[in-house]
Amino acid sequence: MSTTTENESTRMDWIWFLVSTAIMIFMLIYVNEWFWLALPFSLTYLVKALRVM
Repeated sequence: MSTTTENESTRMDWIWFLVSTAIMIFMLIYVNEWFWLALPFSLTYLVKALRVM
């Protein structure tokens, strides 16, 4: 049961990483002076999805 919860958590972390990266790329294209606002979310969820943190 523990591994199912961990797999689901990792799956959600990957989804949040992809969403935040897409938002960051969108902001980089259209409002490039503000893209850094989405940068911490993208990097944080990448680290959590890779289970480093």
